[in-house]
Amino acid sequence: MPDHLERLLEATSVVPAINQIEVHPYFRQSTLLEANAAHGIVSQAWSPIGGITFYRDGSHGSTLEDPTIVKIAGDHDKSAAQVMLRWHLQQGRQVIPKSVTPSRIAENVDVFDFELSADELAAIDALDTGVRGGPEPEDITREKVGLDIPEA
Repeated sequence: MPDHLERLLEATSVVPAINQIEVHPYFRQSTLLEANAAHGIVSQAWSPIGGITFYRDGSHGSTLEDPTIVKIAGDHDKSAAQVMLRWHLQQGRQVIPKSVTPSRIAENVDVFDFELSADELAAIDALDTGVRGGPEPEDITREKVGLDIPEA
């Protein structure tokens, strides 16, 4: 988070190369993305397709079925997943899509033969709910998680 970055940068002269964060159409984290960019830190999206949101709060809503994303996908003859991955890449983020299915792995790589327009990028940006799907970063501590983290 931005306050974590500030504390880190105050305590050391080493600027992280990458900040791996939850980013997807339903949770964009604009402030954190801006903080990373201001420090020359690459934002790397885990859960870039929003899989973490599928069962959030007991709902079964999926970014893969979002009408805005599905329409954009149809306009480009691509899948919703491909549109979301392209959205990340065009905005300068690295992505880590997860799949064990060979056809989906191939699909995830096939995102370099089309571009989203500025209006399409803005429409996807507008889907941001501000609701995190994964754990709160403040909750991930050695004491709470129970993992030994050896000192560097």
